[in-house]
Amino acid sequence: MPAGRLAQTHASSEAIKRAGMHLLEGHSKLDELAREDSEALSVPLPDQATPEQQGWVDQLKNARGQAFDQLFVDLLRASHGKIFITIGEVRATTKNSLIRRLATQTNNTVQDHMEVLEDTGLVKDATLDDVASTIPK
Repeated sequence: MPAGRLAQTHASSEAIKRAGMHLLEGHSKLDELAREDSEALSVPLPDQATPEQQGWVDQLKNARGQAFDQLFVDLLRASHGKIFITIGEVRATTKNSLIRRLATQTNNTVQDHMEVLEDTGLVKDATLDDVASTIPK
């Protein structure tokens, strides 16, 4: 969500600002659903970004204009692509109906976000290659 907020002030293009708002809205809805499920399952959720996620936010905070636009797309398309694989594994194997519902909604949201990022025209082959390199063979 912080990346989506930063896009509103740091991006040079309206496409990136729209993508940022779209991601912010989607992740807000997922966050709400995850918190509901967390409470129902009595499973605590972290309330801070991981060090990797915080590093992405720090990079984005220091970028402006077209450099921000490209970094935003590179980081977010790669991270969404990588987690998309994990979501599929969770959805395919969990026996818990709440987790299946959350995984399904997350899958749909992440796929939508990848498409929005791709629609900016800034996704590079190197980003997709990075994602592909993380898939177990």
